[in-house]
Amino acid sequence: MNDPNGLVYYEGVYHLYYQYNPQGTRWGNMSWGHATSTDLTHWTEQPLAIPGDAESDIFSGSIVVDKDNTSGFGTAENPPLVAMYTAAYKTGEQAQALAYSTDAGQTWTKYEGNPVIDRDQNDFRDPHVFWYDGGTPESSYWVVVTVEADDHKVLLHKSTDLKNWTELSEFGPANATGGVWECPDLFPLAVDGDPSNIKWVMVVNLNPGAVGGGSGGQYFVGDFDGTTFTSESTVGSDTLPEGTTLAGFDDGTYNGWTVDNEPGNGKNGPFGSAPATGPIDGQQTVTGFSGTGLINGFNDGDWPVGSMESPAFTVDQDHLNFLVGGGNHPHVDGTQLANDPPAGSELLFEGFEFPDQQGLADNGWAVTGDLVGGTNPSTSGGEFFLGQKRINTFDGGPKGDDNLGTLTSPEFTIDKSHLSMLVGGGFRPEGDAQTLEVQLVVDGEVVQTTAGTNDGALNWKSWDVSAYQGKAARIVVVDDATGGWGHLTVDHIVLADAPAQVRSNETSVNLVVDGEIVRTATGSDSETLDWKSWDVADLAGRTAHLQVVDNNRAGWGHILADQFMLAHEPAQSRLVDYDWLDWGRDYYAGVTFDNAPDDKRIMIAWMNNWQYGEAIPTGTWRGAMALPRELSLETVDGAPKLVQKVVDQTAALERGDEAFTLGATDIADGETALPAAAEGSVYKLDAVFSAGDADSFGLSVRNSADGSQRTPITYDVASGQLSVDRTRSGDVGFDADFPSVETAPVALDDGELHLELYVDHASVETFAQGGRATITDQVFPDPSSTGVSLLSSGGTARLESLTVTPLTPSMFTDPAAVASLTPAGAAQTVETGAAITGLGVTAANAAGEPVAGADVAYTIEGPARFADGGTTAAATTGADGSAPLPAATAGPGTGAVSITAVSGGVSRLLPVVTVVAPATRVDVDVTITGVKRGGSVVLTATATNEGSTPVRLSIPTAFGELKVASLAAGRTKTVSVDTHLSRVPSGSFRVTATAPDGTRETFRVAYRGTGK
Repeated sequence: MNDPNGLVYYEGVYHLYYQYNPQGTRWGNMSWGHATSTDLTHWTEQPLAIPGDAESDIFSGSIVVDKDNTSGFGTAENPPLVAMYTAAYKTGEQAQALAYSTDAGQTWTKYEGNPVIDRDQNDFRDPHVFWYDGGTPESSYWVVVTVEADDHKVLLHKSTDLKNWTELSEFGPANATGGVWECPDLFPLAVDGDPSNIKWVMVVNLNPGAVGGGSGGQYFVGDFDGTTFTSESTVGSDTLPEGTTLAGFDDGTYNGWTVDNEPGNGKNGPFGSAPATGPIDGQQTVTGFSGTGLINGFNDGDWPVGSMESPAFTVDQDHLNFLVGGGNHPHVDGTQLANDPPAGSELLFEGFEFPDQQGLADNGWAVTGDLVGGTNPSTSGGEFFLGQKRINTFDGGPKGDDNLGTLTSPEFTIDKSHLSMLVGGGFRPEGDAQTLEVQLVVDGEVVQTTAGTNDGALNWKSWDVSAYQGKAARIVVVDDATGGWGHLTVDHIVLADAPAQVRSNETSVNLVVDGEIVRTATGSDSETLDWKSWDVADLAGRTAHLQVVDNNRAGWGHILADQFMLAHEPAQSRLVDYDWLDWGRDYYAGVTFDNAPDDKRIMIAWMNNWQYGEAIPTGTWRGAMALPRELSLETVDGAPKLVQKVVDQTAALERGDEAFTLGATDIADGETALPAAAEGSVYKLDAVFSAGDADSFGLSVRNSADGSQRTPITYDVASGQLSVDRTRSGDVGFDADFPSVETAPVALDDGELHLELYVDHASVETFAQGGRATITDQVFPDPSSTGVSLLSSGGTARLESLTVTPLTPSMFTDPAAVASLTPAGAAQTVETGAAITGLGVTAANAAGEPVAGADVAYTIEGPARFADGGTTAAATTGADGSAPLPAATAGPGTGAVSITAVSGGVSRLLPVVTVVAPATRVDVDVTITGVKRGGSVVLTATATNEGSTPVRLSIPTAFGELKVASLAAGRTKTVSVDTHLSRVPSGSFRVTATAPDGTRETFRVAYRGTGK
């Protein structure tokens, strides 16, 4: 789920519709889901409300109660609910359409006259409809606000019947324009509760370009006269510190900069031969630069790569200020701009550069599932591959991202300390029901794994394999993933004595001193440049130069830069001056109920961010809403600002009799852990602090016992900034954009900081100074990370009061619902005819508790069968949630076996089983048993079959041939031959054992001679 849609209160019920994919946990198949509540805290999921169809997806919108039946969709006795949504047509056009319900929002009928507003645009969306009361019937009508997203405009239309619309006006661009504008809202609020002082609030969400990075929501305060919204809070021009300009690019030249463009591009990209004067062909509008020229790495689009370097200069002021925009791809120390493998590396599997018409199976790879018969290796997919061919499981079968299967390499010997490969494509976070990874299998066990990063660009991944040197190993590519980024791309697997150096994908501005990058910055996936400032006081007197790098071919694979200045004061980001719904990373698409009881203005927002929203490690569900908030306008520093508080109904969840309280106490420099009574996973925390003589102070929540996981909320006295630091909050490795520190400007009230925190299993919502500033962040700690501690730095702070109140969970309360399956066992190699053992799954609910009595369906694909000879079998989880794999036998045949477990809609691939032909093992004992009448010696051979299949034996000797026609597994036979000799000289002879498939093994048997 993502954007909230259609917030409406009707007949005592709150209705929340939302963007929903009924077929998966990633964006796609967009429809409207539906949930209802009577208290805004306990929600019941309803059937799918408005599904997408072959003609269009159903994007965001709103719902009104047409109480006077102006639309004619209902009756006076039974007025309709009318939804306006964006019909996102499969042709690319977006227009506004209607659907209506006459059964309290349970079922919906699309209006046959759709669309009702069509501007022949591809970015015209997100209607929010409300009734405007102009004081008379003639001046009252329906108003809808929509956006033209790429142009940063809010459009206003009016109607008397919800079907026929007339354009009123437009608003924007204004303030933050670093991403597309989406999900607008417009509503009145009384300032300081005074009904005679009404202001209108225009909400505009944008992605990316928000103050916290990525998705977020801004707002404007002003007036609306029924036709035009006029903002009173739009920020004007920059106020910059004085300084010395190093480069402004306004004279039409690069003025001494060295430019290294990639050869072979039509417009000499990425940087061209001279500064740009604005957007380049195909680029969105570029704004925020100074003067007439700028560095723009969009020549030839995002594809070309290159770099620029400035002339050297001396650092003689404390700050280096400049404007930067474009892609958000930071420089990472230790990376390379090239794509070279390690020196002296040994290439495995020919780098997949097999002769044409040859596939993996022709070169010893075992292929299963949808990947059988597909195109592997492929000549398409991904960037930064080497040569022409690579594994691409998207092309490897008929279903693209929905292909399922495995690719198992031939054995190779690990003879160097590191194994590296180029990997691209998707990944699935730990705990996800799907598996998508490259595995290294040694001795039948998976010892290393890696995957892509939801990116088409291949990059080097390396494993330290020194512990396995001298051993045989296999590479297994496991694609048990469907939906977006449900594939892997793999190329150029090498063994070397050092790891491969990761290729940088940066779009960056760097400061270089003595050949080392000492400062770096990047864009924010935005064509709007903003100020960045480096503190360079420690570099005073040093010689430096600037480096601008574009080493990225993918989306937002370009950099913008301008107006480099040395100054004594830092330049401030323009974003800080704008008004934001929330200063965190996870509060987007916020819209309000227009008809909530008591005229309250209640907002609900999606608690996620498009930078990483499809990668969060939540398994079988993805996306949640932040707690509903009541909005008000209060005068702050002479201007009306939004103030937010969690709705009153949430108090019903509080377990006040279990609350932990702590009175006034000093907080010594360092960290002070609170007792176990303060710990928990779901609670409300209220605290009041004063600074004392500390430089910073605050608290930390969701702490682990060993200190490795923690989420500090701290206040910096000098800067007046409140921050939430989730860089060590738990699982932060699923996306490079996730670990972050969010800050908000907060003024102390009479020297005190008031905090109200809502802490949950996967989120922290922070309200400061009664809701004047909020910071909402997702976090993914271990369930055991429940500690709380007080923090002070640089001195002693003062805690005035603290209360931790447990909250009763209102979601995920069905303990019998399977939310995840965890595979048991390890990859194994099994001989034909042998049992497959040690595999299975453990089922858990959303709280991570085992689910007993759940049905699990197992399916085998490949050379193995269950006890009844079939490929499917059922099991039931025990008290510990485990369901071992039912009895199964390897064979007939050899190769890789895929085993899938499914329970409650959750599927999981078990570790790979490789079936091999059985070994032939025969023990032959030759003895001289005696002398027959007539003086001849008899040779006797006793043969025992220690293998797993029958064999035939032939033992030719100089004195005759011993034969065993068939020797069953585990059986022993004795045969003899009369030598017709009275003495046997010492010597040896051959034994040849033949397996059923014709395989032969020959060995020699020595013997000592005998006299008479």
